[in-house]
Amino acid sequence: MSQRAPELPVLANTGVAAGTGTAIRPPAMATESWRVLVVENDVQYAESLTQGLRRHGHDVDVVERGGVALQVYGHADLVLIDLELPDLDGLEVCRAIRTVSDIPIIALTARGTELDRVLGLQAGADDYMVKPYGFRELMARMQAVMRRARPAPRPVDVISHGPLRIDAGSREVSLYGRPVLVTRKEFDLLHLLASHPGSVIPRNRLMQQVWGDSWSRRTVDTHVSSLRNKLGASDWIITVRGVGFRLGNG
Repeated sequence: MSQRAPELPVLANTGVAAGTGTAIRPPAMATESWRVLVVENDVQYAESLTQGLRRHGHDVDVVERGGVALQVYGHADLVLIDLELPDLDGLEVCRAIRTVSDIPIIALTARGTELDRVLGLQAGADDYMVKPYGFRELMARMQAVMRRARPAPRPVDVISHGPLRIDAGSREVSLYGRPVLVTRKEFDLLHLLASHPGSVIPRNRLMQQVWGDSWSRRTVDTHVSSLRNKLGASDWIITVRGVGFRLGNG
């Protein structure tokens, strides 16, 4: 059975719900404007939700796949995510984001049992709403979550790790002051590792955040090997067997 949209659209300048003839009072305009990432593969549902959010002053980006969400969530202030995605389970996406970011996440899903709610919150969602839901309630929950959210740290444009320098703004890498020519994916891989010094980044997370859906089994190994060659030492990227990789000291 198809899901009901979050709320019927309001006809411009009338305050009347489309197709009903019933006057409704729209939610109060938000006092702040947020960048909202909607992760939803139901096009009609996503469009209805996006229109409502934009009507209330928010900037909205929509993606249909979890792998893409893992690549772009850093540009948002808040993530609204369906747990039924075509490539990854939404719970996996929540866990991957939460391991590296405090960005607020609200799960919007048809999974409505108590166990589903518990799993969603344990995976890192700050709130959990079951479809169909009221748009005014969603707005209120978004405001509550954003009030509790810790201010996001300003992204570091330049990461210095000993003699290694990674400039996110210009997407340039240098070692001992000399430029190191890297491909786009090599830069993304190196930058992700350098953003979490001392931490082991799981192989699956590297694949999801750097390559999204387009990767093969040996993609990461090939790029790691290439980076080691370009940096001149295998110790710049340490392999942790059975887990993933971390940045070394060359």
